[in-house]
Amino acid sequence: MITYEAVTKIFGTGKDAIVALENVSFDIPPGKVVVFLGPSGCGKTTLLRLTNRLDTLTRGNIFVNEQNILDVDPVKLRQQIGYVIQEIGLFPNKTVADNIAVVPKLLGWPPDRIRARVDELLQLIRLEPEVYRQRYPAELSGGQQQRVGVARALAADPEILLMDEPFGAVDPINRGQLQDEFLALQAQMQKTVAFVSHDIHEAIKVGDKIALFDRGQLIQYDTPEITLTQPKNQFVADFVGADRALKVLSLIRVHDFMNRAPENLVRAEDQAQEAGQLMSEKKVAHAVVLTGDKPVGYVTPQHLQDQRGLVREAMAEYPVLLEEHHSARDVLSHMLMHGIQTLSVIDSTGNLVGTVSYRDLQHALKDTYAGENQP
Repeated sequence: MITYEAVTKIFGTGKDAIVALENVSFDIPPGKVVVFLGPSGCGKTTLLRLTNRLDTLTRGNIFVNEQNILDVDPVKLRQQIGYVIQEIGLFPNKTVADNIAVVPKLLGWPPDRIRARVDELLQLIRLEPEVYRQRYPAELSGGQQQRVGVARALAADPEILLMDEPFGAVDPINRGQLQDEFLALQAQMQKTVAFVSHDIHEAIKVGDKIALFDRGQLIQYDTPEITLTQPKNQFVADFVGADRALKVLSLIRVHDFMNRAPENLVRAEDQAQEAGQLMSEKKVAHAVVLTGDKPVGYVTPQHLQDQRGLVREAMAEYPVLLEEHHSARDVLSHMLMHGIQTLSVIDSTGNLVGTVSYRDLQHALKDTYAGENQP
């Protein structure tokens, strides 16, 4: 979808010349999010601006859909590419609806189509159209403004999004929510996204691949997993941090390592003594208590010891129930916080779909690092 071929950008001339990018080459596959990562001044934002011709190439080529961008009128090119910036850049004198409609109006869409698209996008970003359509940016929170900025970039349904630290000016709590919402949107729309960030945590969360830059050069271009577990050199290792094992936990999802066919299941209406015998026979130290298909608690041999009644009378309630999209880091955090080494995983209806144990977590992390020291 986007190809960078020996891209070089030099600002100035002679002794005052500054090499912002030097011979950068890589591809962004269709439908993927690639994060441009690196310290300030490394060239990541310059590369983004070169992509929609806000800056001019010194040498090299950039291809969008196999077409050289230099062969495309820059205005038409920008109308085909969504652009989201940290400062959001909403027009303060325009309503939310008018801000979102900027590009469709430039493209000559009829009013009915524009209105329908505005309402569709407002619903998509979880802002009720009847409430927010006629509001002005000053009447919105920072997070709401950023959502509108994303909606404006999506208004003409471009195949490509350029996002320059889009959530950098938002507080940490809202930033995490916006990242989650972006990932949910991306799962639906499958846009090709170039996403500038300086935050390794954000990069491993939202990126399918990470392009890590330093001083205008592309140092490593890999998936987040490989970047963390197999850093190319000391710069990469230092940039991702000494706690990269913990960062890897953020990449692994419950659906990747959960036990989908657990045998340690008992029913709330079972007799406690019979359940205890079953656990002893199966040599399990933790059993999930079910009512119907829903986990309602858990029991250990200690819970059932000397109990004469039903399992429901002896069980303990789960402090938290996981879903398949939760990360291994979430799992470990809950286990440590609540002092429990097995947790239940539920679907959207609350039915049990599996379990995760501390042993499962160990195996998942071991498998992730299995190739780290391989050539």
